[in-house]
Amino acid sequence: MLHIENMSVCRGVGNNAFTVSLPHLSLNSGEVVAICGTSGCGKSTLLEMIGLILKPTRLTRYQLAAEQDISPLILQQNQTALATLRATSLGFMLQTGGLLPFLTVKRNIRLPNDILNNNAVGDKVDSDWISHLVQQLNLGHLLESYPNRLSIGERQRVAFIRAVAHKPKLLLADEPTSALDPEHANILFDLMLNLVQEQNIAALVVTHDRALINARKLPYLQADLTSAGCAVFGKQAGGAV
Repeated sequence: MLHIENMSVCRGVGNNAFTVSLPHLSLNSGEVVAICGTSGCGKSTLLEMIGLILKPTRLTRYQLAAEQDISPLILQQNQTALATLRATSLGFMLQTGGLLPFLTVKRNIRLPNDILNNNAVGDKVDSDWISHLVQQLNLGHLLESYPNRLSIGERQRVAFIRAVAHKPKLLLADEPTSALDPEHANILFDLMLNLVQEQNIAALVVTHDRALINARKLPYLQADLTSAGCAVFGKQAGGAV
């Protein structure tokens, strides 16, 4: 579903230069892969590259679903094409939720569709799918509420629904459970796993919570820091991290 070859970016200059590298990644539909490593090793940077937000310094291949290799578009930074791909094929879930405070829960959830309509891409939100998500995550009574009236866990659940409302091919989640206590972190993580697998949405999830990964035996990308000034991410089979 997602195939990447030789993706890397160099941040900083001189003695402060640091390279984040992903030699190879193949991700199947419905597969969930964690991204692990110590703080500052480049996990979020890697996610930004894969999410077509950060331009890589080097890239040989980037193929998403049935699309052709789009590495030339990425390296040339064709912003119109990349914006359309982000809006139609990718879903983003931020560590802080990223909800707009002046929109109700319902309008926050509909935001991807509003963006697509403004870009004349078409209506991508399935109302039955949204209703299913809202019911599964027990948020129906909060649809007309504003984010400041929600708990942290409720905001993260809304952020998840917004990220998958348009049924993206790939979900990118950056520390989605970091602000939650262990009980609610497990609940949200299992809901995410069940729903993305139900819809065959591939997912990459940055997390520091190794217990979440180990308990579910998820495959993961681990940063190899043996070379000075370089983090090389490689995919590992599920098991103890």
